Amino acid sequence: MEFEGSVSEVLPDARFRVKLDNGHEMIAYTAGKMKKNRIKTIEGDRVTVEMSPYDLDKGRIIFRHKDERASSGPRPPQRGGGNMRRR
Repeated sequence: MEFEGSVSEVLPDARFRVKLDNGHEMIAYTAGKMKKNRIKTIEGDRVTVEMSPYDLDKGRIIFRHKDERASSGPRPPQRGGGNMRRR
């Protein structure tokens, strides 16, 4: 089952307290694909949570929705210099 909600608190051990749109609060962890692609989640982010019908208090964050505050403003400069090699 998939639900949408927002992260209300960042907890230790890469867990988050998520308040779903229907008012239910749960504990969720980041999915492996999100860790692999280094997608960071902070308090206030809109997320999609996947949960089992057998345990409605735990879930897995499978998607972080883009918000309008991330797209506003200039992008910070990239580190590393691109294709330039040092000799």
